[in-house]
Amino acid sequence: MTNPQGPPHEGPSTWGASEDHGPFGPTSAPTEQHYPAGADTQQASYAPPPLPPLSPTERVSRPSEQPEPPAKKKRFRDPLSIVLICVIVVSLLLAGLIGGELYARHVADTKVAEAVACEVQDQATASFGVAPLLLWQLATQHFTNISVSTAGNQIRDAKGMKIDIVIKDVKLDRTSSSKGTIGSLDATITWTSDGIKDSVQNAVPVLGPFVTNSVTTHPADGTIELKGMLDNITTKPVVSGKGIQLQIQSFNALGFTLPRESVQSTLDAYTAKLTADYPLGIHADSVQVTPTGVTSHFSTQNATIPAGENNDSCFANI
Repeated sequence: MTNPQGPPHEGPSTWGASEDHGPFGPTSAPTEQHYPAGADTQQASYAPPPLPPLSPTERVSRPSEQPEPPAKKKRFRDPLSIVLICVIVVSLLLAGLIGGELYARHVADTKVAEAVACEVQDQATASFGVAPLLLWQLATQHFTNISVSTAGNQIRDAKGMKIDIVIKDVKLDRTSSSKGTIGSLDATITWTSDGIKDSVQNAVPVLGPFVTNSVTTHPADGTIELKGMLDNITTKPVVSGKGIQLQIQSFNALGFTLPRESVQSTLDAYTAKLTADYPLGIHADSVQVTPTGVTSHFSTQNATIPAGENNDSCFANI
């Protein structure tokens, strides 16, 4: 009987080669760890794995991680800035109001002055009262106080005559026959002695200088003396009808005394042309002889402003 053949000889065992045969038997050597070349032999720090990319749904659902922009600062918090803005706004409003007021006054003054200048045939100026504002008066069409003055050169054919007018409570209400009403109108007319002389001389074209070359007023008895080379007339101005009449007290021509009736009618026609037939129902109230001439007062109440439909009307442009 033959013995079974054992495994073939495989050489020395690798385990045995690594054993160290000491006095008490084989000992095991520590296992040696190998690191890639250039790597630090110390233990590496732990790094978390990268996050997977977000899906489109997750991108929408997740809030943005970007920081919110800083809130805008509120302006004009400073009280001084607010006060300055208010001052600027008020100043602009006042400037516009003053500009409009001045323009309105210029237009209104010009129109009234032109109407009066046309009527009296002399230069005139007009002004409206300071209160209330003219813009308010224009809005309400109610004018409380208007003043008008002429240059004093003449009123119609009366040389050296000046008029100062104060008009109150004017209400504009256009109708087919009028433009409104005037509450009251007061006019003071002054006629200088030289103006009386020039007026009489112009009334008598060739003989004027011979008829009257000097005028002397006598306030004591309220008479006016007109002297010339050919005559000597003493008259007394009085209120007659709506105007002023120069009543002849005495009349001498070439040394002869003539009855006053012979020249009174001619003198009445002349004075009527000067002081009568004023518009708006204006009439004479009083007359007074002064050291420098004659002063008279005219007025009207609740007068109607003419419509001015005719092109010849002096009030057509008001």
